[in-house]
Amino acid sequence: MQTHFPAEKLADPAMRDSETALRKCVHCGFCTSTCPTYVELGDELDSPRGRIVLMKAMLEEGRPATPRDVLHIDRCLSCLSCVTTCPSGVNYMHLVDQARAWIEQSYRRPPGDRWLRSVLAWVLPHRSRFRLALRFAQLARPLGKTGLMPARLRAMLAMVPGRVPAPSAVDRPQRFEALGARRMRVALLGGCVQPVLAPHINESTVRLLTRLGCEVLIPPGAGCCGALTVHMGKEARGQAAARANVDAWWRLHQEAPLDAIVINASGCGTTVKDYGRLLRMDPAYAPRAAMLAALARDVTEIVALLGLGKPSALLPLKVTYHAPCSLQHGQQIRAAPPQLLREAGFQVREPAEAHLCCGSAGTYNILQPAIATRLQRRKMQAIERTAPQIVATGNIGCLKQLAVATDVPVVHTVELLDWATGGPVPPAMNQDRRPSGTVK
Repeated sequence: MQTHFPAEKLADPAMRDSETALRKCVHCGFCTSTCPTYVELGDELDSPRGRIVLMKAMLEEGRPATPRDVLHIDRCLSCLSCVTTCPSGVNYMHLVDQARAWIEQSYRRPPGDRWLRSVLAWVLPHRSRFRLALRFAQLARPLGKTGLMPARLRAMLAMVPGRVPAPSAVDRPQRFEALGARRMRVALLGGCVQPVLAPHINESTVRLLTRLGCEVLIPPGAGCCGALTVHMGKEARGQAAARANVDAWWRLHQEAPLDAIVINASGCGTTVKDYGRLLRMDPAYAPRAAMLAALARDVTEIVALLGLGKPSALLPLKVTYHAPCSLQHGQQIRAAPPQLLREAGFQVREPAEAHLCCGSAGTYNILQPAIATRLQRRKMQAIERTAPQIVATGNIGCLKQLAVATDVPVVHTVELLDWATGGPVPPAMNQDRRPSGTVK
């Protein structure tokens, strides 16, 4: 694509990156066939190619975003399926994040939209605030079923669990010794939303990693990865979260070198692996951020590297693996999770249209509930055709998005690997299950 950015704009490294991405786009249209919103809505402006035209006009001209720009860019899930498909190597992830930051800077949203986005950015990245908000939301859940609330608030209430789990003892700063000879020294990203909604995922991760010979450290000061706010265009907040994590991990790394930073929420993993770019303009953090980002690994990458070993029990259950977009497209990790599940003894199936998003996408299922629901139904129909006894995935957003739409247990991949190698039955499954039994 031909661009005409003024020289003064290209003095900004972010704009230079955007121009580079725009120039790579040849408008071939391959991305349209794999873009969930284009597949569902059929509007060219709801495809990556169409959004690129809108983003070019905004960024190149430096004009404020228009309602049309905002409508179609807000509808983007940032699933990055287009990145996997693109033959030209367009860096759509950075381009759309830059566009969202420009929208945040140049466009004044309607009051209700501003309020909701501010609440999400203030609550979700902080465990204590999120836990308190869930308790209040539980009181309002009956109202969400009456139709008296706006669609976005109903979507929020639909995701509220019937019971808020108690905080886990795992989710505080501490060190877990490796069982047997130490093979790796790793830091675990505790996260923000996941420890509140599903604290057992971190518990399973620690059990599995220590069983495989990892010393696992949870440092003080680490928390939200920054993805939720970055993807809402609130770049400064995302950078602040990244700096806090870099500080926490750097202290550990100075004590003794870390072999990896392990992440068990793939949406977080995509962002942490991009810390070098996110903090590239901060001379105090850029070198450390880039070095630590290079150590970031999804938990399945570490387990595949160490080897799962022989399962402690044969579990020939039918597991349908749902690949999170942030794992298969954002991090380009596809083979390891289903292969590990097979090694653990499960009968693994993958649904049709596995490349399409389930509609979760961070805060997307709250901000765009109508489209998210359509994608959720489409995904569940594909999953149900595989007749699963269990659904496995690697991201908390996907897990919750799917779990509210099915009676089949939806669990994190690491829970099944932990179970197969000596850990407890995942809480989402019936506690009296037997390996040869049937789930619901």
